[in-house]
Amino acid sequence: MKITLCQLNPVVGDIDGNADCLCRAVQERSASECDLFIFSELFLQGYPPRDLLEREWFIRRSMSAIERIKELSVSVPDTAILFGTLMPICRGPGKPLANAALLVKDGRILLEQHKTLLPTYDIFDETRYFQPASSITTVRLGGETLGVTICEDAWNDPRLTLPRLYDRDPVGELVSAGATILINISASPFYSGKEHVRRSIMQGHSERHSIPMIFVNQVGGNDELVFDGGSMVFNGDGAPCGHLPRFEEAFFSLDTRRLGAIVDNGEHEDVDGSIASVHDALVLGVRDYVRKCGFSKALLGLSGGIDSAVTAAIAARALGSGNVWGVTMPSRYSSEGSVDDSAVLAANLGIRFSRIPIENVFSSLLSSLEPFFAGLEPDIAEENLQARVRGTLLMALSNKFGALLLSTGNKSELAVGYGTLYGDMNGGLCVISDLPKARVYELAGYINREKEIIPVSTITKAPSAELRPDQKDQDSLPPYPVLDAILEMLVEEGESCDTIVQKGFDPQTVKWVARAVARSEYKRRQAPTGLKVTPKAFGSGRRFPIAARYDWS
Repeated sequence: MKITLCQLNPVVGDIDGNADCLCRAVQERSASECDLFIFSELFLQGYPPRDLLEREWFIRRSMSAIERIKELSVSVPDTAILFGTLMPICRGPGKPLANAALLVKDGRILLEQHKTLLPTYDIFDETRYFQPASSITTVRLGGETLGVTICEDAWNDPRLTLPRLYDRDPVGELVSAGATILINISASPFYSGKEHVRRSIMQGHSERHSIPMIFVNQVGGNDELVFDGGSMVFNGDGAPCGHLPRFEEAFFSLDTRRLGAIVDNGEHEDVDGSIASVHDALVLGVRDYVRKCGFSKALLGLSGGIDSAVTAAIAARALGSGNVWGVTMPSRYSSEGSVDDSAVLAANLGIRFSRIPIENVFSSLLSSLEPFFAGLEPDIAEENLQARVRGTLLMALSNKFGALLLSTGNKSELAVGYGTLYGDMNGGLCVISDLPKARVYELAGYINREKEIIPVSTITKAPSAELRPDQKDQDSLPPYPVLDAILEMLVEEGESCDTIVQKGFDPQTVKWVARAVARSEYKRRQAPTGLKVTPKAFGSGRRFPIAARYDWS
């Protein structure tokens, strides 16, 4: 049987556009006499559609698109199409929808397989919308017996070291039912290092059951999530016999009668969570967020620091240099080096560059507040005024010229609230909000791997907000290596303060970090959407209360 894997980039909610994309893919390749086209999970709706699933008009349009695909299948006889979509459930108590895989051929639905395992953790909330499958079945096609699963259905292999959340193994059940080929259609989002986990799972199924395994994943950025593709095929011996590139749309055709192993150099993998994959994920995330939100240009403030430099480089790569505008806004505390570094960066990237001094606006605000601040020592209130002036100017430029404002804060800062609401936290997208400071430096090195793009002086100088004389980040924060290590254990691994202290960290520092993380929850709730590139990001996958009192010990 000849099969074509279709690794494409659906737009959430654009049912007609996604159906157009599916139809074009089939029509342009029907001449190759393909027996089966495979598309990803919820392809018609885009993943994740979230509360669009609760709108009746959305369901109606989905059903119309399914009818359109059935009509298409009539025009390509002897060719089947497997794709993901919502399906209404007409039965008693429970959710009214299923996350389904439909196999369509000659105008008929040959298989309607509902997703069995519905993830409800981290960024997933599928039990909010879907009812799990009541049964699992195979289907005959082209001399093979297909066993079709949807994303999470393949992530409960009893041999895995991952926590087992379910008491069923849909893959094992399909093999017991006589499947000769396993197919998994997915919308599996990226995080650094996940490619290795995903590959181990899919390869493990083919090795365990001695039958081929086909994995087709969505690609593209949807809100904070980046889907990296990386679709793959393993033969009955568990040997890789095909893989698609990551972070781009692609097709791959195979013949099940000739599934020979390929020379696998591992270049498609992200075994150690390489910074190259993080870079590519951020580029794709920015490109799709800007495009899918209806923008074509981006704007950001350039401080001369490493965070804004990395963000600018990612934006230029994602959107093209001509579509990025960097603005430096010096105050009385800005060093000439920072302004010069911003100009050099902009020139190296080829982006538009402007200089807007903020001294006059800042002085005017101080004058207006003088009667109220009289007799009080300058403190963070005056410092934050500068950040808020900059944020206001950038939002004005964004409004006037229709460019999406990019925020430049990193995960270390976001964790402990080292940022100014309505100031440097303004923006429509925070590009590096899931990168700890150490990873920002690592990414800067990767960007400079072939030539100097980010000025060396930007990378080597001590980080500073430059909101008061001789200010350095380390005046207010623990050293970044210490802070990042504590945050990884506290935020990503969920360790208690006592456990972290037992690993050799200063008790007072650990308690300060824990208090700062909790105290800054209200800031993060108001922060722009940030691109997820680690297993545990701030945002939809981490839900902590704001008005609360708890002890991290």
